[in-house]
Amino acid sequence: MASASEPIPAADTAAKMLPRERSWYPYLLIAPSMLMLVVVSLIPFLYTIYLSFHAAKFGRVTDFIGFDNYAVLLADARFWNSISIAATFVFIAVPIEFMLGLIGALVLNQNVRGRSILIPLLFMPAMMAPIVVGLLWKIMLAGSWGFLSYNVLERFDILPGTSVFASPDYALYALIFVDIWQWTPFMMLAFFAGLQALPLGPYRAAAVDGANSLQMFTHITLPMMTPLLAVIGLLRFIDAFKVFDTIYILTGGGPGTSTETPSILANKMTFEFWNIGEASALAVLVWIAFFAFCSVFYQIAKKRLNAF
Repeated sequence: MASASEPIPAADTAAKMLPRERSWYPYLLIAPSMLMLVVVSLIPFLYTIYLSFHAAKFGRVTDFIGFDNYAVLLADARFWNSISIAATFVFIAVPIEFMLGLIGALVLNQNVRGRSILIPLLFMPAMMAPIVVGLLWKIMLAGSWGFLSYNVLERFDILPGTSVFASPDYALYALIFVDIWQWTPFMMLAFFAGLQALPLGPYRAAAVDGANSLQMFTHITLPMMTPLLAVIGLLRFIDAFKVFDTIYILTGGGPGTSTETPSILANKMTFEFWNIGEASALAVLVWIAFFAFCSVFYQIAKKRLNAF
């Protein structure tokens, strides 16, 4: 028999409620989270949409100008250059992270020696704040005295006397390398967790039927892992497109505009050019693009991959 000091289980509490009270109980539980989302996400987003339709410069919001901010932005070559830079960044970094993460997860799943020590170490890059990662690699690749600059770039006469982040031709690829270094371990551990959760029954049945490792991977592992692969890939794609911190620390969008992504461009529009209306229009356009992409991806993944 439960004592008076023991807490009453939530299920018992819900069961003792009247039908009308029970219908409101789930909404009361999620109300704090929903209220927080409205305050910190929905209201600022709606205000951003409002600003995108007004002349907002130098901290002053004046006349309603309709779609003028959008028209100016879509005619700006710098905006399209930022989209191109972000697309290059995403379509190089994310597939490499995806493949290396999956390969690493398959290796970890083979009961490699020292796995209990290796797994916590793999979390370190993902646990670092992006600003710390930026400062770390700025030192590692700094001019001719950085650890990698001196021991690799200088030794092979690659960009002697300058930093790789100061090169218009190589700065973007250096940023891609940093992103791969930081997020490949995260994807590896996410995929490893998925592999660990797979049931053993299908593998035992396949082994009895004489299936080899490759056949098990293509016909059992991949189909069962597809939902996780799709979700992790989508989240990483979105996160890589809007990366800001490391680029801001390492290059600031330079040299010139060679590493200027939409996030960096929006920051410059807001805090350097004080053109808040166009910056808001940029944010809304990026949101619309991602909303459309995610909607299409969701439908395809749901119907063909059974991922949702």
